[in-house]
Amino acid sequence: MTTKFSGSQIVKTDEGAVNARILAREAKVDFRRVEAASIKVVTRLTSAEGKRLFVRFFSTLQLNAHFISVLARTRLDSDDVAKVEAAIKARIDTVAEALNKAIDGAEALFQANGITSAATYDTQALEIEVGIISSTGRRYLDLIGKLDQLMPLLQTLEIHEVISTQALDIQRATLKRQVRDCANSARSLATGLRRRMNALAAGASAAGTGPSAQAPTGEAAHGADDAQALGEPSQLVEGDGIPAGDDEPADLVVEADAPGADKSEHPEPDS
Repeated sequence: MTTKFSGSQIVKTDEGAVNARILAREAKVDFRRVEAASIKVVTRLTSAEGKRLFVRFFSTLQLNAHFISVLARTRLDSDDVAKVEAAIKARIDTVAEALNKAIDGAEALFQANGITSAATYDTQALEIEVGIISSTGRRYLDLIGKLDQLMPLLQTLEIHEVISTQALDIQRATLKRQVRDCANSARSLATGLRRRMNALAAGASAAGTGPSAQAPTGEAAHGADDAQALGEPSQLVEGDGIPAGDDEPADLVVEADAPGADKSEHPEPDS
């Protein structure tokens, strides 16, 4: 005789506790002096990797990008700042291309092996309204979304033994590191610009050429005050507790690889 169970649950499922733990580790950044308008977008992330990268790095990247695009222009040459902006966006675009290729490759393996549906998560999705204040922030949020889309595809392929567990771990770790390094690169570049601004201010004070050399006026003064209030990027807008490092050059840096970027993985248990 077959016994049927209706409405019975043999395992406990998440009811929001996982998201609460992830949000508790969110990087705390201060947006009170950021007077930029923002586009409000409801973001929904389902994978553990997408959730954690979002809460640890998205806001810090946005604040660093704002510092570079708005505050650095009050003291530095706009062309130099534009080079830094272009370097950050180029890095994000490179990682986005890698993620697109990985998604296409996973979908091709689905088709070749007759897999018709992807694995889904039993933990609750993280759904949150995000304020996007720049095109750099929009690109980075899209990047995290692509990673979030790829993760269950790779997990599905591993469950069906199309790829090995080792291959899954390597690809997951590599892509997570690349997404994280975009934010770390923006942080390092913001720190370099801040040091150039401090050097210029110190030089003007040493020259002693009068009040006009020491006190900017109008919009530049307002931006300079905000830059001072925000403090050193290396102290304020870190992601995931990673120090900026004191050996970064004060000169303008536009290389793709940030000098202070953390290359290691930090596994975090879900329990």
